[in-house]
Amino acid sequence: MSDVKKASSALVSVFSKEGLAPLVQKLHDLGVTLYSTGGTQKFINDLGIPVVPVEDITSYPSILGGRVKTLHPKVFGGILNRQDHEGDVAEMNEYEIPQLDIVIVDLYPFEKTVASGASEQDIIEKIDIGGISLIRAAAKNFKDTLCVSSVDDYAEVLQMVTDGEGTTTLADRKRFAAKSFGVSSHYDTAIFNYFNADHEIPVLKVSEHKGQTLRYGENPHQRGFFFGDFDAIFDKLHGKALSYNNLLDVDAAVNLMNEFTGEAPTFAILKHNNACGFAQRDTMHTAYVDALAGDPTSAFGGVLIANGTIDKATAEEIHKLFCEVVIAPSFDDDALEILKGKKNRIILIQKEVTLPQTMVRTCLNGTLVQDRDNQTDTEENLTHATHTKPTDSELEDLLFASKICKHTKSNTIVLCKNKQLCASGTGQTSRVDALRQAIEKATSFNFDLKGAVMASDAFFPFPDCVEIADKAGITAVIQPGGSIKDQLTIDYCNDHNVSMVMTGIRHFKH
Repeated sequence: MSDVKKASSALVSVFSKEGLAPLVQKLHDLGVTLYSTGGTQKFINDLGIPVVPVEDITSYPSILGGRVKTLHPKVFGGILNRQDHEGDVAEMNEYEIPQLDIVIVDLYPFEKTVASGASEQDIIEKIDIGGISLIRAAAKNFKDTLCVSSVDDYAEVLQMVTDGEGTTTLADRKRFAAKSFGVSSHYDTAIFNYFNADHEIPVLKVSEHKGQTLRYGENPHQRGFFFGDFDAIFDKLHGKALSYNNLLDVDAAVNLMNEFTGEAPTFAILKHNNACGFAQRDTMHTAYVDALAGDPTSAFGGVLIANGTIDKATAEEIHKLFCEVVIAPSFDDDALEILKGKKNRIILIQKEVTLPQTMVRTCLNGTLVQDRDNQTDTEENLTHATHTKPTDSELEDLLFASKICKHTKSNTIVLCKNKQLCASGTGQTSRVDALRQAIEKATSFNFDLKGAVMASDAFFPFPDCVEIADKAGITAVIQPGGSIKDQLTIDYCNDHNVSMVMTGIRHFKH
């Protein structure tokens, strides 16, 4: 039997009618008999196209409020029969089952209904039964049946049947079967995750049905892919395609800047997932200039992000720097014109969106899953550990430094002064090394650390860090506390007039 098959009939039963009209019109023009149900049947009739109600095949009406329409042997027999199987052919004739060569079905919008905050009853009613069964049946029998399971595929199918004058190839049908099982598995994953929202069942199901192939992974010899709806978070206005490493830096930038949403103009420059420049000022222009001053060397080739509009003055300064990506919630028109002056510079408008609350990464032969770190240190959760209390300005700087520290690779020490990142020590195996690295960097860029503050992502096991910080001019410290030797650190601070607050919250970032 030929791999090429000409369709003589199609079952069309969809929730969304968007883009459907040209396809059913073409199928009708090609002489394909159309079968349908309910709202889809009315839609096709209103186009002036003849359609056979499924009830005429099954001799049963739609029952139980529409819960049962297509679940019938004459429907599924028409889809699942093997056209080269003598027994199947005989039973099709015996039971007067019509052949169904094409099945066009989509599913009730379960995920959209959940996202809308609908009641549980409304959500349950959007669990598709007939549609999912039709998709699985048609995809299983791809040797004889074409399964079209998404409105996104209507244009391609229209072109395919137009070019083939109603015929499809085995390769096409198998490809669409794969797409269809992708649709059905994603749908079932969404339903399971709804019922298992608290992870009471220790099972991980992750499904992303949007994705793209990247130029490569972290290095050119590694393949790379991104699975997710990038366009739901950003409008990409300009520049080359984002790379694997770009995406990691953009993720780090967004998570960091989310800590400063709604605050005064704030600007960050990131390199290798860590902030190398960060400042908050009265204007975005000054915030950028002071962020760049934190480490103008590392800023080369970095990812830039602002928490507010980037104006012309800021854009003119940015344009002097080679950078990979610029992110902001908005750009003035004249600022965009300037930034687009570099053809490869990626410009992203960040939309207001809630990031996933569960974080996933591969580990060994399995997967690690954890809740997002949504704890932000505030004045209310601080414990004053020392006799000396931080001044109001020091307290502001401590909380400012703590937010940056939370989003910097461990072990880390962050030094700030006047809401500007002076330097950080990142990813060190020793907290003392992290501090020394930060002091050395700050000094190399001519920062005066007298009156600066220090943030640590975890407790100090010994008082050596506060001693080194004190001798560098640092006057206030924020740290989680919790070491069995906390008192030694507190004693040193008390003896040397250094104020220290404890948060009780550790912010490791491995």
